[in-house]
Amino acid sequence: MFFGLFFILLLLDFNPYFSAIIAAAISFALSLLVLDRQRDAMSEQVAKKLSRDSQGKYLDEQGSVEDAILESKEIDQVNPEANQGGKA
Repeated sequence: MFFGLFFILLLLDFNPYFSAIIAAAISFALSLLVLDRQRDAMSEQVAKKLSRDSQGKYLDEQGSVEDAILESKEIDQVNPEANQGGKA
């Protein structure tokens, strides 16, 4: 949108700096009006990703799986005999 407006203004013999400023302002205003749904959807996704539970921890299913994997590896490192069935 910006480049289209920019080149139209250049074809109308406007100053390149003035054309860039006007094209940026018009593109910004139109994007605020036209891209409202996309902006709302993105903000909902970000809010969902950054939401916390009552304990103050982030609600992240993938993070919970990763934490469980890391905790099992820590237990294996602390107690290696438990993995080998008591054999040393």
